[in-house]
Amino acid sequence: MLNTGDVVLVVVDLQEKLAKAMHSLDVLLQASEKMIKGANILEIPIVWSEQNPNGLGPTLPHIATLMKPELRATKFSFSCCGEPNFMKILNSLARRQVLLMGIESHVCVYQTGMDLLNMEYEVQVVTDAVSSRTLENRLLGIEKLKNGGAKLTSAEMSLFEMLKAAEGPKFKEMLKVVK
Repeated sequence: MLNTGDVVLVVVDLQEKLAKAMHSLDVLLQASEKMIKGANILEIPIVWSEQNPNGLGPTLPHIATLMKPELRATKFSFSCCGEPNFMKILNSLARRQVLLMGIESHVCVYQTGMDLLNMEYEVQVVTDAVSSRTLENRLLGIEKLKNGGAKLTSAEMSLFEMLKAAEGPKFKEMLKVVK
């Protein structure tokens, strides 16, 4: 089970130029916003990456405003783990459960997830908050991560799993996010 004290959300490359080409972009963005807003309600740190922002543009502005700039890592390696600043940020949080989301499923999300699994992190892929340019590549990335040891979840499933009960102020805030 996910534990809010041990979870970090990793958001991979939700950037303007790249996002425009994603399969089912509306589903990806809806789930991504839900996941990020929910993580903020639950006070879960969000580490986020930008792949070559000079070439692919910055993170989508409405997404970037939901995350702390000091937890952003610029990268050129496909895996976030290939960027020393990303690893420095991640290690400083001292959390071992990773909720993984972003684009593209079969490249940067896949390679990041596999590297994290190899470093003995528990990785859960937020399947409705990952995509690729094609459905086939989206599904292939998810399948290979699952076969490599990652668990699968969704934005709502993971948020309610961490929330634990249908009561209190955080539950009321969460309802506004998921509806």
